[in-house]
Amino acid sequence: QVQLVESGGGLVQPGGSLRLSCAVSGLDLDYYAFAWFRQAPGKERERVSCIEGYDGRAKYRGSVKGRFTTSRDKGNNTVYLQMNSLQPEDTAVYYCAAVFTPCGSAAEEYDYWGQGAQVTVSS
Repeated sequence: QVQLVESGGGLVQPGGSLRLSCAVSGLDLDYYAFAWFRQAPGKERERVSCIEGYDGRAKYRGSVKGRFTTSRDKGNNTVYLQMNSLQPEDTAVYYCAAVFTPCGSAAEEYDYWGQGAQVTVSS
């Protein structure tokens, strides 16, 4: 019943932009927080951003502040991650995740996950 389907990944040059989409089925965006996590080979999964369900307030990890923006379209039940000024260190598989409680930092707190979208930043 619940599905998070990601799209928008791909290959981009340093300094370029990508927008990831997370199409949500079976969850109310007003009652779930939606986070973006990423995982690079050999590294731990880390939270990139999170947007609260009740008021849409967004949080970001320090390394992406000013470059990434998360947003939601409640009419289309879609969550976005706009990524600008991409750098090679942003290369990772990006995951959309949802939790009923407010935004948490740990991946283990999240109840639902998208399939992952590969983002590769390379010249």
